[in-house]
Amino acid sequence: MTDRILVINPNSSADVTDRMSAALDGLRFAEGPVIDCMTLKEGPPGVETDRHIADVVAPIVATVEREQNRTNAFIIACFSDPGLHAAKEASWVPVYGIAQCGYAAAVAMGERFGVISILSRSLPRHRRQLGGLGLLDKLAGDLAIDMGVTELSQRDKVLNRMTAVGGKLKNEHGADAIVMGCAGMAQYRSLLEQRLGIPVIDPTQAATAVALNAVQAAKH
Repeated sequence: MTDRILVINPNSSADVTDRMSAALDGLRFAEGPVIDCMTLKEGPPGVETDRHIADVVAPIVATVEREQNRTNAFIIACFSDPGLHAAKEASWVPVYGIAQCGYAAAVAMGERFGVISILSRSLPRHRRQLGGLGLLDKLAGDLAIDMGVTELSQRDKVLNRMTAVGGKLKNEHGADAIVMGCAGMAQYRSLLEQRLGIPVIDPTQAATAVALNAVQAAKH
């Protein structure tokens, strides 16, 4: 069986899945694991609230249970890591959340990191997660561009807002690395990094890199 990593987009936006998949092309290589990206059709257009998070847990777990016989690792591609622990409990292969992996990559790259979030109402949720991970002292700041998931295709507007927020995190809050707080931001990573002059982390890329290492290591 060919090795496979399944990246689950918990929202129902196929555009987000396509942009996310395109951002992972650099991690696809000959004879390496297949990296499949899947849209959770049962999900909302964007996972933006605690209610949305609660609603997608069951279909995420069902997907993991259905697909694990032909999958070597799963990635839950939503920055709230919805259903991560339930999916781990249901799976006999590794399951990774993009927020946890994104934060780990940021800690490895700098002393303090900033987060660019989509909506202000997500900030308390991020702080709760960072507190649970013991990383609050590494957080320089978490600022929102106040645009929903379905608005992230508005390229110029999104990139300008991300640049303004990222600049504030760097220059006023002292961030020396930035984590993009939504899988739907994937297409902006490289341009944003050029504009800000500090490392910018796409958490889905970070989680996929971790999964690749795990799948490859399991062979030896």
